[in-house]
Amino acid sequence: MTLTRLAELTADPTASFVLIARDGADTVELLSGDVTDVELLADIPLDAGGIAREVFAMVPYRQVRERGFVAQDDGAPLRCVVVDEHLHLPTADLLAQLPDAAVPLRDGGFDIADDEYAAIVERVIADEIGRGEGANFVIRRDYTAEIDVDDRTAALTWFRALLLHERGAYWTFAVVTPGHIAVGASPEAHVVARDGIVTMNPISGTFRHPAGGATKETLVGFLSSTKETEELFMVVDEELKMMSAVCSDGGRITGPHLKEMSRLTHTEYMLRGRSRFDPRDILRETMFAPTVTGSPMQNACAVIRRHETKPRGYYSGVAALFTPNDDGGHDLDAPILIRTVYLRDGSLNVPVGATLVRHSDPRGEVSETHGKAAGVLGAIGAIDRDGEAGTRSDPDAPGERRSLAGDPEVAALLSSRNARLADFWLNPQGEDLTGPFAGRSALVVDAEDRFTTMLAHQLRHLGLDVTISGWSAVQDAAVDDADLVVAGPGPGDPRDAGSPRIARMREIVARRLDAGAPLLAVCLSHQILAHRLGIELAPLASPHQGLQKSVPVFGEDASIGFYNTFTARVSPGTTDAAGAQVSADAASGDVYALRGDRFASIQGHLESILSRDGIRTLERLVEHALT
Repeated sequence: MTLTRLAELTADPTASFVLIARDGADTVELLSGDVTDVELLADIPLDAGGIAREVFAMVPYRQVRERGFVAQDDGAPLRCVVVDEHLHLPTADLLAQLPDAAVPLRDGGFDIADDEYAAIVERVIADEIGRGEGANFVIRRDYTAEIDVDDRTAALTWFRALLLHERGAYWTFAVVTPGHIAVGASPEAHVVARDGIVTMNPISGTFRHPAGGATKETLVGFLSSTKETEELFMVVDEELKMMSAVCSDGGRITGPHLKEMSRLTHTEYMLRGRSRFDPRDILRETMFAPTVTGSPMQNACAVIRRHETKPRGYYSGVAALFTPNDDGGHDLDAPILIRTVYLRDGSLNVPVGATLVRHSDPRGEVSETHGKAAGVLGAIGAIDRDGEAGTRSDPDAPGERRSLAGDPEVAALLSSRNARLADFWLNPQGEDLTGPFAGRSALVVDAEDRFTTMLAHQLRHLGLDVTISGWSAVQDAAVDDADLVVAGPGPGDPRDAGSPRIARMREIVARRLDAGAPLLAVCLSHQILAHRLGIELAPLASPHQGLQKSVPVFGEDASIGFYNTFTARVSPGTTDAAGAQVSADAASGDVYALRGDRFASIQGHLESILSRDGIRTLERLVEHALT
């Protein structure tokens, strides 16, 4: 009966349906129902006439505008399938029914040539990361081709191939709706909300299996890479910003683990926290994964807008399944839309991206996009499974089935990473907020870096009653009324007086200093404070994006994470400047911290997972500012 139902849906060119195979399941879920397109996440029709409905939604990248971020608008709809029927099909029986004839490609290749993409990588590193616009950015290119087979037939053929030839995918899926068909195998659950627990799964670092498959030796080399390790830490920081916005306990880190697929292996963490938010609000606050956008998120969207030549469609958005639960609400399961083929009118499109960081090698990032496209196209059999998308000169074998995650040396390398991280985010935090500053209020001014949500969470653990306000919205009265103002971090050049954001942060810092009111300044605002005190500002020779250092902070060495391109700088050996005490690098004079009459500042991010001594140092600086 269930397989007959799939045949009926397939035969009806107007029918819409979704196939989902979850990792480890021995059945494939078939969802069918009417399609409705809505404008906003809040409009997703979870209830009809007081009855909770199951809804599957395809959320395009352009939806990030709901957070006030920029995106090219290609009109890709926020498409909902209101589920009338949800069946479970035995995988073995389904495989026998799905079409299996090869679907050859014509005129395949990347829309952006390798040399052009490498040049884009160079520009992003120099003009964006090199000028303080952020820590990492994901720029995508598309593999495109034509087919001579009906789109629906191709989608079902490739869904079958993914079931057989891909492994380790969180969801393997096919979405068939009028004008929009997608089939893919996403490795990454972006956000899951179930039984009051929110889970996020940041995955980063990409190891392409060599010809003949991955070996312990080649995997150990990948796990020992500083670039790959720091890349993962940076996306964990970015997703903890989101977790701190929706979870009362901020989120706890577990891992790292290996995500092993047929041609690629990634490293991943799991983040978990408690939340009472509506699942649509959780989805909005977590749009979208830094692994496919960058950080800080708001500026990453601006960088994508500047450097990508066309809109993203559904790439880096999510597929979201809202399922009614026993509490009268809905659970949410939302994997990222990556490793996906999009079909329309005989054309296919496979968007892939590389995460660009300060260590990136342009040719290496070009190679990574080839590997990711090959991972999809090889798994579906659209190219030789031993070949590579775009070039056949570098064969890429599917890889052996034996897992390497259990190897003692591999396990030790993975677990050793946590020795660098802050216990605050590794250990259960609880919700006891009776800290040393209970009864005091703090206003955190967000300068377009949501590290402020993590910072606010730590301040609450110190007992403060915290409010976050954006730089453009905060009123002078609020700045005046707070017991403590925390001027937050943000991207950009602190010397740029022409920036409305920099100008407003200067006003806020000056207002608190002139009033002799308690102030804590972080990163960008630390630089602005230093400038106010007459201390020189200068670009670093090499950006400190995602860098961990042990630095002196007023008599104590502290292990702190840094995300800065600019620095305040004094003459080496200087300990006082313009009435402020200075903690600076003995050799370079780079200023790590300042403190004076009712103010303190820090260049690093005490809230970062890289700040092992973050909460201790934060308490010291807050205490100084308040007393």
